[in-house]
Amino acid sequence: MTESGRGPRERMVFSAAQLIRRDGVGATGMRDVAAHAGAPRGSLQHYFPDGKEQLVNEAVGWAGRYAGKRVARFLAGLDEPTPSGLFAAMAAQWTDEYEAEGFAGGCPVAAATVDCAAMGPSTREAAAAAFATWRAPVAEALTGMGVPTARADALATLMISTLEGAILMARAEQDVRPLVTAVRELGPLLDAAVVSSA
Repeated sequence: MTESGRGPRERMVFSAAQLIRRDGVGATGMRDVAAHAGAPRGSLQHYFPDGKEQLVNEAVGWAGRYAGKRVARFLAGLDEPTPSGLFAAMAAQWTDEYEAEGFAGGCPVAAATVDCAAMGPSTREAAAAAFATWRAPVAEALTGMGVPTARADALATLMISTLEGAILMARAEQDVRPLVTAVRELGPLLDAAVVSSA
């Protein structure tokens, strides 16, 4: 996740997402976001007149769009796209990060979902919308690989929920084993959903 070429508002949304994925919503302060983004503190009120909740909701929306756009990049990196290959690529993003940088970060959408009771209903709605924004391209990719449309959304939900659970467990255990296990065990089920065109 990079922030190069972004204006101050976009940098603050990006920074909020990065801090939320590391520290959670409750521990992410507006001043922390401004400092991380290299933006003047006064600009927070200018860009986010509704305060922290607005900033959190926009960061969550950004994270959902980012995850959704990654699906096309994962597919482009596969020699022969398969549902199991897509899921493995989705998980590899996290195993690679954890093996290189440690287990400090998680998914900002999941973090906001956990903390949404403290923020209000709009944050829950933003998180639900972010998951939907991520799920749609996963389902579309599955359909493109031969999974019947009637099953694609359900399997996309299964893939994302399994990945999110494995991320949480990996962080708790400080071990990528849950991610590796999820890829190994879910892969055959996903590939079995492909309807042969022969």
